[in-house]
Parts: sequence; structure tokens; C-alpha cells
Amino acid sequence: MEWINLLEIVVKTPGLHARFLNTLSFMENAGARKISSCEDPQTVSLLQLKHAAEEHRHAYYLKKQIQKIDPLACPTFEAAELLAAVPTQQYLNRLDLKACRLLKKHFGLSGAALKFAAYLFVTYAIEVRADELYPVYQQVLTAQHSRVMVRSIILEEAGHLEEMLTQLRAFSDDWEAIAQAVVAMENDLHTQWFNALVKEVV
Repeated sequence: MEWINLLEIVVKTPGLHARFLNTLSFMENAGARKISSCEDPQTVSLLQLKHAAEEHRHAYYLKKQIQKIDPLACPTFEAAELLAAVPTQQYLNRLDLKACRLLKKHFGLSGAALKFAAYLFVTYAIEVRADELYPVYQQVLTAQHSRVMVRSIILEEAGHLEEMLTQLRAFSDDWEAIAQAVVAMENDLHTQWFNALVKEVV
């Protein structure tokens, strides 16, 4: 099954759609919290502050969209209100851990420097994924005349991807090989997450 087929089922089913939006909101919020946790309290850049703020706003925006489906649905991020709860909750932390191991071995980093490098490479991989997922989701929403929209997120995520590329190029001359390795890690986790979604939805 492909994303478009899964999303067609989800968007047609209000209860599933509310939980899917809540799942995306949870993941955006987890990303925002991860970015904030990597900030240096004194030297944090304007770009990093902007990125954290926009990810928090995406989490809020997606949560608000649920009210277009059911005003009482999914008030929390508890497991019962998510789809594929365990893979969803573990996704970013597992990717961050795998990336940290690679970056520590490759660059010899530790402490704050390792956290910042992980922020760059993990966020890049997540933005690559968002750049693929959100347009397909919007395509299905439009086709089914849903009141839910994610166009504003698509535009901002595309901007984030460009910003991460700029930072990675400044970080290291051999950033691309490491970035592709982290993207491959994300692909494996994404496959596990997607299969869990299919099992729960279908």
C-alpha cells in the first residue's frame, strides 16, 4: 500500500482522521521540543529559534484542525488518541539516538556540539520526509473536499529544508554522505511506522 491509498481511507473516516492529525501534531511537537533541547542558552541562533517556533505552530495548527472534524476528539497526546502510538512516540528519539552514534563516531563530537550536529542532520532527514508526506496529504484532502488544510505547513517545511541545507553545507564539507546515512536511518523507521499505521487502519 502507498501513502495516498492509506490517506484516502483515513480522510474518509472521521475518527481515524482526527487521530491521524493528532499523530502528526504529536510528531511536530516532539520535533519542536527536540530543537529547543539542542539550543545553547547563550548562543542560539535566530534561525534555530525560528525553526522551533514554526514547528510548535505546526503542532498547534494540526491540533486545531481536529476541531473541524470533531470538537471533542483527541484533547491529549495519550496513546489511545494517536495512530500507531508506540512507533509514533519512539520515532524521533530512535532517529536521534542512531544519528548521534554515527556523528560521534564520524566527527568525534560530544556534549553540546554533538547535540547541535544531531539537530542539523536529524532535522534535515525529517524535513525531507515532510516534503514528501504533506503534499500527498493535501492532495487527498483536496480530492475529498475536506475542510482540513495543510498548505501553510507545506510552504514552511519547504523553507525549513532549504535552511537546513544551508546550515549543513556550512557545518562540514562531507555533510552530504552523512546526511544520506541519516536519511537511510529515517527511511527504516518510516517504513516501520507506515506498516504499523497500515496494520491499525486497514
